[in-house]
Amino acid sequence: MSLPPLAPVLAVLGLALTLCACSPLTAFATLTPKDPASREGQGLAYGSEPRQRLDVYAPAGGAEAAPVAIFFYGGSWTDGRRQDYGWVGRALAAEGFLALAPDYRLYPEVTYPDFLTDGALAVAWAVENAARYGGDAQKIVLIGHSAGAYNAIMLGLDETYLRTAGVDPGRIRAVAGLAGPYDFLPLEGETTQAVFGGAPDLDATQPVHQVRRGAPPVFLATGASDTVVRPRNTEALASALRQSGVRVETRVYPDLGHAGVLLALSRPLRGRAPVLEEMTAFLKAQTQSGPSAAVSVAAP
Repeated sequence: MSLPPLAPVLAVLGLALTLCACSPLTAFATLTPKDPASREGQGLAYGSEPRQRLDVYAPAGGAEAAPVAIFFYGGSWTDGRRQDYGWVGRALAAEGFLALAPDYRLYPEVTYPDFLTDGALAVAWAVENAARYGGDAQKIVLIGHSAGAYNAIMLGLDETYLRTAGVDPGRIRAVAGLAGPYDFLPLEGETTQAVFGGAPDLDATQPVHQVRRGAPPVFLATGASDTVVRPRNTEALASALRQSGVRVETRVYPDLGHAGVLLALSRPLRGRAPVLEEMTAFLKAQTQSGPSAAVSVAAP
């Protein structure tokens, strides 16, 4: 595979940093070329807390009974803002999804499991409001990167959070995790210990221990060069899912690191790996018919 030159992308980042004195991610979000889509709502409240807000993106031509994709960004549960991921929302909208990008509360304001509670409330908002933006609330998919992948996977596997928020877990048709931590005991690092260390049952905080028969189909992707969240997390979760008869597809992209798996969703870097194409093809397949039966699928 021939890779697109990085020089133009780096030039864009350098210019943006000079102009706005912002983070590299904010710079990338500000000036990177974006997919054609429309932002239908900005800063919409799905709860009463300041960070319980989300943005909505629709296909450029409008949505009609479109599947709903909810994207959770990463940041070690300590950092992140939805405004820096509008390009992800637009990429998903250009693929035919009504895309939601929610913020959620972060450490030190909250610890586990409050960010999962927020994610479930964002799903509940989608159930109540997707139709007014052209979305089909019976066809919801959850997507996340890094810590956001943890959030998405946990919401798909542990039905407690959705049920508490008043959502039928059967509305979740599929889940996609990009470079996520799914099996990270013992806790390492000061931040991870602070976020999860107070949990009464540490095993219950791990997605690999929440796998259940009948869970929604799962797409897992990671970069072979990821040294932040090791690919073994993806391997462990995929193995547990298959053992429980859950449909799962995995991708390990040889030339990508931790951030690269996410950045490959963007227009400038999409040629580096078919993350968007393969992920959305899987998600679309799960939303085109009735709820999928639990079937084990080997990784390609």
